[in-house]
Amino acid sequence: TAAAAAALGDDRQAGKVRHSLASMVAQRVYGLCLGWADVCDHNALRSDLAMQTAVGRDEALASAPTLSRLETAATPEQAWALHRVLLEQFIASRRGKRAPRELVLDVDATHVPLHGAQERGFFHGYYDNYCYLPLYVFCGQDLLACVLRPSDRDPASVVTALLKRLVDALRQAWPKVRMVVRGDSGFCRPRVLRRLERWGVDYVLGLQKNTRLLQRSELASLALAEQYEARGTKQRLYGDFEYAADSWNKPRRVIARLEHGPQGANPRFVVTSLSGDAKRLYDQRYCARGEAENRIKEAQLDLFGRRASCHRFWANQLRLLLAALAYTLMINLRRLALKNTELAKACTATIRTKLLKIGAAVIRNTRRVRLLLASSHPLQHVFMTAARALAAP
Repeated sequence: TAAAAAALGDDRQAGKVRHSLASMVAQRVYGLCLGWADVCDHNALRSDLAMQTAVGRDEALASAPTLSRLETAATPEQAWALHRVLLEQFIASRRGKRAPRELVLDVDATHVPLHGAQERGFFHGYYDNYCYLPLYVFCGQDLLACVLRPSDRDPASVVTALLKRLVDALRQAWPKVRMVVRGDSGFCRPRVLRRLERWGVDYVLGLQKNTRLLQRSELASLALAEQYEARGTKQRLYGDFEYAADSWNKPRRVIARLEHGPQGANPRFVVTSLSGDAKRLYDQRYCARGEAENRIKEAQLDLFGRRASCHRFWANQLRLLLAALAYTLMINLRRLALKNTELAKACTATIRTKLLKIGAAVIRNTRRVRLLLASSHPLQHVFMTAARALAAP
C-alpha cells in the first residue's frame, strides 16, 4: 500500500491535509480484504480500533466522502502507475530466487455489470446488460494487469499494447526467460499472432471453429463417432496440422481435440507456436488456463472487483486496481505467512472468515495497543504461525 500511495502521487495542499494518501490507500485496501465492499462502509469502519492500528493511526480514519474524492479524482496516469506497482510486486516476490526459465501469461476478459449511467458503459448482447469488459493478465496466481475497457471494444483491442509493456519489463528483470501467452479464441487475431512472433513470444490460443477446420478433421470425427457407437463411452482423439486463415500471413500449427459423447461431436481447436505432443500441449498447456478463471473469480467476487458504481470511467478503473492490490496482498499472505498450514491453498473468503474476521478485545493507551484474542479459537496455531512469519526479518 505504501508503494501504491507513492505511485498515485499527492497534489493536495499540505496545510489542509488531515489524512495522508498512504493511510487512505491502506484503509481502502485493508477494508476490501476484510469484506467491506463499499466506500460508505468506512463511515463505521473508520472508528474501528484494530483498523486504526493496522493503518498506523490513533484517531478516526478517513470518512466515506474523503475516500470518494480520492476515487473520483483518478486519472489515466495513476492507473498506469498502479499497474507498474503490480508488476514490481510480482518481480520483487521472486527476488533472491533462481531466475525463472519460463513465464506463462494467462490473458482473459470478463464482464462487470453496470446499473447506472456510468461513463463509457454500453449494452452487450452476449451478457444482455450494460457492462465493462476488463482485461486481466495473470502469471500463475499473480495478477500483473487489470485494464478496464468499454464493452463496445473487441476483446483483443488492447491486448498487444498491454503484453508489450509486460514482456519488456519482465525481460528487463530476467533477460533469458521464455515467454508464453495463453488465452481463448477471443484473442486469436492476425495482428496478435504477428506481433507475438515478432517479439519472440510463444503462444497457445484457442481457435474458433469454422467450415475449413471441420472439413480438415471430418474423417477423424466420423471414425470417432463409430468408436463411440461401438463402445458406448466418450471418445477422444488428438492431432495437429498446418492451417492458414485467409487473413493470416503464413500457415501455423493447429492442434485439434476431437470428442464424441452422448451430446454428439465436440471438436476444439488451438493454434500454437510450441512444439511437442499434441495431447500434452492441449491438456497440460492450454487447459491449464482454467486456473486463471478461478483467480478472476477471487479478485472479482471475494475482493469486490465488480463494484463499478462510480460515474467516472477512470474512478471505476481505480476501484478495479484497488481490488487488484487487495488480491496481491492476500496471495502474498498465503505465500509468506500460511505456507505449510491448513490455509495454504485457501481462497480469500476462507482466510477472511477463519483468520481475519475473528473476535478480539482491543485495549489502547498512550504507550501501546493490546489485542486480546480468544484462547479457544480453533485456528490459533495458524494465526500464530502467520504472525511469526510476518514478523521475521
